[in-house]
Amino acid sequence: MNAKQYYIAFRSILHKEIVRFTRIWVQTLVPPAITMTLYFVIFGSLIGSRIGEMGGYSYMAFIVPGLIMMSVITNSYSNVASSFFSAKFQRNVEELLVAPVPTYVIIAGYVGGGVVRGLAVGLIVSLVSLLFVTLPVSHLFSIVAIVFLTSVLFSLAGLINAIFARTFDDISIIPTFVLTPLTYLGGVFYSIELLPGFWQGLSQANPVLYMVNAFRYGFLGISDVPLTLAYGIILGFIALFYGAAWYLIRTGRGLRH
Repeated sequence: MNAKQYYIAFRSILHKEIVRFTRIWVQTLVPPAITMTLYFVIFGSLIGSRIGEMGGYSYMAFIVPGLIMMSVITNSYSNVASSFFSAKFQRNVEELLVAPVPTYVIIAGYVGGGVVRGLAVGLIVSLVSLLFVTLPVSHLFSIVAIVFLTSVLFSLAGLINAIFARTFDDISIIPTFVLTPLTYLGGVFYSIELLPGFWQGLSQANPVLYMVNAFRYGFLGISDVPLTLAYGIILGFIALFYGAAWYLIRTGRGLRH
């Protein structure tokens, strides 16, 4: 196969992934908007009015970037995890394994679908947030770069989860017991400067903290962590997860029966 044929293969997988979640948009795009609206109302308006300011901004403005990032993480992950596992469960993935399609094209197609859904949900949540608060944009490049890289990272994580999963229940284990605690303890609702020294150090071991703060920096210009460190951690995890996904698909581990 030549480069043009590789592109056609990538485009076919990506198109299938996009059609898959847009066809059931009421289940994939609407629920995150409703959930985040409740967060805005409860945490931003009701509780935020009692808390006051955080980092020099209203509490609503402070938490909005974190909530957007939380929705991007969740949807990027779940899209690839559910889609790839469905293909594995129905034995459709075996057609990809025997086709003359490079492993990186398969990964790019599925991850691309996760990124599109993650960014679409992020955009919807951002538009909903404008009903509650006007966010400044301090560094547009950081906003775009961080949300894209984070979506890629968690799409790769969802792919790895799908490869190892043996039942549909296995897909929900990581989001429930890993992603949810990491996001809630990742500085979405608070600045780690409010924590005692020990808990600040412990929080710095949470990779989501760096993504949330780097994304918040793009809007508000404030961050609890160095921006270069945040980029380094995100890129490092992307390289690690991509290598793991490539190896697993290349060797057929968890895919061939």
